[in-house]
Amino acid sequence: MTREGNLEAPTRHPIDWNNPQFYDEQAAFDEMHRIFDICHGCRRCVSLCQSFPTLFDLVDEGPTGEVDGVKRDDYWKVVDHCYLCDLCYMAKCPYVPPHPWQVDFPHTMLRAKAIKFKAGGVSRGERFLASTDVHGQFAGIPVVVQVANAVNRTKPARKLMDKALHVHPEAWLPELAKQRFRWSVPKRGQATTVTNGQRTPGKVAIYSTCYVNYNEPGIGRDLVQLLEHNDIPYVLVEKEQCCGMPKFELGDLESVAKHKEANIPVLARYAKEGYAIVTPVPSCTLMFKQELPLMFPGCTDTQAVKEAMFDPFEYLVGRYRDGLLKTDFRNPLGKVSYHIPCHGRVQNIGRKTEEMFKLIGMHVNVTLNVVERCSGHAGTYGVKTPTHPAAMKIGRPVFKAMAKDEPDVISSDCALAGHHIAQGMQQAGQAPKALQHPLSLMRQAYGI
Repeated sequence: MTREGNLEAPTRHPIDWNNPQFYDEQAAFDEMHRIFDICHGCRRCVSLCQSFPTLFDLVDEGPTGEVDGVKRDDYWKVVDHCYLCDLCYMAKCPYVPPHPWQVDFPHTMLRAKAIKFKAGGVSRGERFLASTDVHGQFAGIPVVVQVANAVNRTKPARKLMDKALHVHPEAWLPELAKQRFRWSVPKRGQATTVTNGQRTPGKVAIYSTCYVNYNEPGIGRDLVQLLEHNDIPYVLVEKEQCCGMPKFELGDLESVAKHKEANIPVLARYAKEGYAIVTPVPSCTLMFKQELPLMFPGCTDTQAVKEAMFDPFEYLVGRYRDGLLKTDFRNPLGKVSYHIPCHGRVQNIGRKTEEMFKLIGMHVNVTLNVVERCSGHAGTYGVKTPTHPAAMKIGRPVFKAMAKDEPDVISSDCALAGHHIAQGMQQAGQAPKALQHPLSLMRQAYGI
């Protein structure tokens, strides 16, 4: 007799993407039907994202009121609303492995996305939006940056982007940085003494990520200052490409593999030399911690990088628990509304940034409001014309919760989510006074 659910921790199985059967559309549709039928009978994920309401509406409005009444072509509507946040798998579903039903909704959606991509079903505009290293190459070129940023703020340009790339005219877009992060800080820190802790290596290799390198280098500079203040030697990763997450979300697994072949040999060297590899964007951290190891389970270098990879606050809180983090905080932060992003929640590290805010609050004034729910941004999902309205709808409860008690500042580990929340709050007439990354707020609390 099959039990109702399971109490065991979710078990992830490797992604069998090199198997030709993975791209068998009929087999994939059969698996989607099986999983959709289980989801229809459960429905506890209805509030997570737009995939589940879309599925349940298709079922309820169909001729039978069951999954067998849904046209298989309409399955793509469910697939297109999944942005692979992994929350259903890691936080909600009681039927994930090791349960006998073996429900893996996100990786089933990934399989469907990969089939769609291979069949040429992904537009040129979507592929361009996911090519972060391509449009990021303009960052740091003064005249080009000024012109590009100015043009992107104009209504005619946004209409053109809507027509050519299907970027919603009202969606917030990141600006290109005047100077890239990797150009603006020393390649190696001043501290030289390596003090390993029980939980943390005593030296850090910074994988800056496309977003920090090309769009908000200040986040990376704040990380560097925090390491310097705590006498932690650091180096910038010698060379890096995009982690592959934007391509992964499209189902372009061949491009993910190419990025992996460029990044992993470099990062593995740091892992083997005893560095903690720190990435200041949760999606990039998750890519190296989970998705690449599942795509390449037999690659020892990929597994070594997985073990060495740290979220910034996972590392900093680990240093505190090792007795190696300075607590000389002197500047109050006031009322902070902090949002925990999905790709941070599913890393199985606990609420480390919240722990750091509470630690700071033991020394200076911090009034903390924590919001743990999807903002709706989810990478390119939040900017694309067909899905931007859904992204704003998903985020409404977050926008409202973040506005509680009129915060002095709002913050999220995911900078993209932070800007999306700020936009949603402004549209709701609840404009925040400031938006700051948690690393920036920690630096300010130190007074550095």
